[in-house]
Amino acid sequence: MIETVAETGSTNADLAARLRAGEAVPEGHWLVADRQNAGRGRQGRVWSTGEGNFMGSTIVHLDGREPAPQSLALAVGLAVYEAVLSHMLVPARLELKWPNDLLLAGGKLAGILLERVGNAIIVGIGVNIAKTPVVMGQKIVSLGQFGPAPDRDSFARDLAASFAREVERWRSEGLPQLLARWTAAAHPEGTRLSVHVGEEGRIEGEFAGLAPDGALRLRLEDGSLQVIHAGDVSLIGGQG
Repeated sequence: MIETVAETGSTNADLAARLRAGEAVPEGHWLVADRQNAGRGRQGRVWSTGEGNFMGSTIVHLDGREPAPQSLALAVGLAVYEAVLSHMLVPARLELKWPNDLLLAGGKLAGILLERVGNAIIVGIGVNIAKTPVVMGQKIVSLGQFGPAPDRDSFARDLAASFAREVERWRSEGLPQLLARWTAAAHPEGTRLSVHVGEEGRIEGEFAGLAPDGALRLRLEDGSLQVIHAGDVSLIGGQG
């Protein structure tokens, strides 16, 4: 079910409030906003955008039989990737960036924010379909810059279907298959990355694939590998 509201602060915050109030929000239920005025990205960034773009959230309930919860972000990235790919009418480079961004021609097209409430994970997704928000210091793109923009509601249905498929595969196939598919859709190994890692500050190296648990592997200048479980990643020489 896709529930649509004209405007809200944050669809993630709305679903979190429902869960905390004891409402039984089932998997497969989506809350989609025409406008969102207090959306959030990673590390508390503001991500607010307007009509014509996709802004929505859904819920995945955990029962302890699935892979590590943090790996869900990779499955969600694949779901967004597949949904966007089905609506691309003009060839352009589409690729995933760890941990939860989708880039189109080097610019950020979509972002994902996962937040846990009890045994549920709220998954918020924003995709620039028709409009291109302005974000300081980042190259942001929309599908409308690369051909006719798809209808938001049609895209929402396709994304919901793609999301359901990928979550089921995440649960049934386990991490090795997920990591292989995610890596095939990501920027190639050897891509130069800059990663801001908490108190360590910013480090640079080459993308060396994913660790068995889905963490980022970065090959440093001295040839050693550093495994990163949380960080803010940018492509060196690119804008994503």
